[in-house]
Amino acid sequence: MTASTHNGRSLILPGLAALVALAILIGLGTWQLQRKAWKEDLIAQIEARAYGDPGAIVPESDWATWRADQDEFRKVRITGTFLHEFEAPVYGLAPGERQGAPIQGYYLITPLKPATGAIVMINRGFVPTDLRDPVRRPESQPQGEVTITGLVRAPEPRNPFTPNDDPAKNQWFARDPQAIAAAHKLERVAPFLIDADASPNPGSWPRGGQTPLTVPNNHLQYAVTWFGIALTLIGVFAAFAWRRLKGPESVELE
Repeated sequence: MTASTHNGRSLILPGLAALVALAILIGLGTWQLQRKAWKEDLIAQIEARAYGDPGAIVPESDWATWRADQDEFRKVRITGTFLHEFEAPVYGLAPGERQGAPIQGYYLITPLKPATGAIVMINRGFVPTDLRDPVRRPESQPQGEVTITGLVRAPEPRNPFTPNDDPAKNQWFARDPQAIAAAHKLERVAPFLIDADASPNPGSWPRGGQTPLTVPNNHLQYAVTWFGIALTLIGVFAAFAWRRLKGPESVELE
């Protein structure tokens, strides 16, 4: 066996490791490009739907086929009566006065009953932790007919880190209209929520207008970074292999 043959075989394991790393890096770069396309579509939806005059919500007859990609972020207006006895505080964070210092508190999800008799869940806005109990904000629950303007939102997705809700204690961790409705045995419930706009509420709480409409899109630079690392890996391994294969060839190995 020649030294060059031995050196070539010694590249098998490093080569396999480099191929695995290269596949991972290319996969990450490709995923970022896919995320870029998704983010651009999301930004286009917001730009097309969230501004201008509000429209009506999708009629109840179409709720069974409602799709977020066709309706989310659309600006709407609805009139009805709040069912404050079923108010659901959903744990969450809101931007604080200083960047990077969010405020802990709750988003108040309250059923609204329009004249049709159906139910539409309204995210009325955010309250800090010490105002979770409505007793501490008695002016925050208007009675009688109200008109809400806001943005249509899909139910908040859950992930493996989302704690389990505890309906018995009225503790919620996802803005899920169907789960909240089921806990209170409410029927004919819309498959979406409406995030109320920033119109002031009595007593200043809750504070609406919490929907983020400015969406960062840095996925192209992330993709370029991953692809750049992949190219660097190719260059480093090529130099390593070239040096290994250019080793002494005059030595015969038994």
